[in-house]
Amino acid sequence: MGTIDINAARCEALFVSCQPAGDDIGADAVRDAIRRTVREFGIRGCAARVAQDFGDYPETAVARMCWARRIVAQTFSVRSGTAPVLLCRDMTGPQQQAA
Repeated sequence: MGTIDINAARCEALFVSCQPAGDDIGADAVRDAIRRTVREFGIRGCAARVAQDFGDYPETAVARMCWARRIVAQTFSVRSGTAPVLLCRDMTGPQQQAA
């Protein structure tokens, strides 16, 4: 049996939850959404749903995962050096490469 990255599991659960994305979500609401979602689907079930959403809706899945990672980092005080946190670029518009 492998080890579980607790912050990745939290991000996946929040991603899958019914919690609408937004900046005004409180820590209690985040914890409750994660708890309910893990109870409903399990850790592996959350991971499977994330994979399915990335396959079916990649455009919206990227933005939602960036939101989930940011909210989890804020809620659980994930700091650089204590756990890996992927910082997402602003996903509000198309990304263009310089010529």
